[in-house]
Amino acid sequence: MPEPTTIETDLASVSVVVPSYNHGRFVASCLRSIIKQTPAPSELIVIDDGSTDDSPKTIEAVLKDCPFPSELIVRENRGLSATLNQALALTSGKYFAYLSSDDVWLEGFLAARVETLQNRPAAVLAYGHGYLIDGQNHVVDCTAEWASYLDGNVRSMLLKTIAPMSPTVLYLREAVARHGWNEAACLEDFELYLKLSNDGDFAFDPQVLSAWRWHEANASRNQVMMLEEHLDALRRQRGNLGLSDVELQKLQNQIRLSRAEDFLRIGEKKKAIELITANLGAVRSPLQLARLGARMLIPYRVIVKKRQRKQRGVFERYGSLAS
Repeated sequence: MPEPTTIETDLASVSVVVPSYNHGRFVASCLRSIIKQTPAPSELIVIDDGSTDDSPKTIEAVLKDCPFPSELIVRENRGLSATLNQALALTSGKYFAYLSSDDVWLEGFLAARVETLQNRPAAVLAYGHGYLIDGQNHVVDCTAEWASYLDGNVRSMLLKTIAPMSPTVLYLREAVARHGWNEAACLEDFELYLKLSNDGDFAFDPQVLSAWRWHEANASRNQVMMLEEHLDALRRQRGNLGLSDVELQKLQNQIRLSRAEDFLRIGEKKKAIELITANLGAVRSPLQLARLGARMLIPYRVIVKKRQRKQRGVFERYGSLAS
């Protein structure tokens, strides 16, 4: 019998966790995408965080066919960060990954991310590009089209609130175990990324090997919450980031101003105007101000049509993922 490869050996030390919450129509696809990974991870733990739909029943049925150790834990709702901290305490792999119950991995995800970390001893995590898919598995966007991700020291990227998408990430366990997730935060990953950026590199793999699902229940649709969570995380971590009070204030004003465009994209013009007028001092150039002014004048229906055309174009390029 041939000796196992280094990748196979390390995959035998990957703990995978699925935090599940009311994704009964998607969770089977999520779990199958993990089960299909070759070589397989060492363990899979699913924690259902108080779902009120049929998620636990669906999960139990799928896990019957899981060829490696797996477990379902069903309990009351405690929130995503508490669920991830519980999962971290229950697992022991050299590497740790979590996949939300509505997201999926593509073939070769784990093997590629493990290989990336093997080749980058200074890295605390590996990440990459990802698809955005709708409820019918149609690809409606891809981060490779627009995201300027960095490799290595990602501090400057994070300070612009550009961060890895969670389905694309594989963590070095010892790194994430030093910090865990802040259970008081609504946005589970951004503050952890800020902490980890002090510990080592973020190894970027440009392959598209995972998909984040865009649907009506996404927390990220709440742009006010997303903005406040980003600002609060920066405030809490300013000491570790080496930011003075003046530098922090300047950075937060710049973030509020840049996020005004996000509010314009979803038709929240009132909130966008509030952010622009309150943070005019953070304008970096006349061109930035002109761009914001021009976008303010575009009717929301035009924005919607433009977004729909873009999504159709992305779908024509990438198609659908197998269910």
